[in-house]
Amino acid sequence: MPTYISLIRYTDQGMRNIKESPKRLDAAKNAFKAVGGELKQWYLALGRYDAVVISEGPDDETAAKLMLGVGGLGNVRSETMRVFTEEEYRKLIAALP
Repeated sequence: MPTYISLIRYTDQGMRNIKESPKRLDAAKNAFKAVGGELKQWYLALGRYDAVVISEGPDDETAAKLMLGVGGLGNVRSETMRVFTEEEYRKLIAALP
């Protein structure tokens, strides 16, 4: 399954309602499960971003829909990257001409 890293920033609304953040995280985990994905890790971060999420999804389209849905709630803004495991990386490199 494709892997994604999302860099998360709380919006003003998200910060005003920060005590609800654990419930929102649980809802996000359930949303990933509902489409056959998994929110594998969530980290609180210091610095430019407030959190880092590592997730897996069935495909890029499903991951995009999930992230747009979460962002549409207005509590966070995200920057999501499709990443490749070492095994996937090695396979890609081996297939180069």
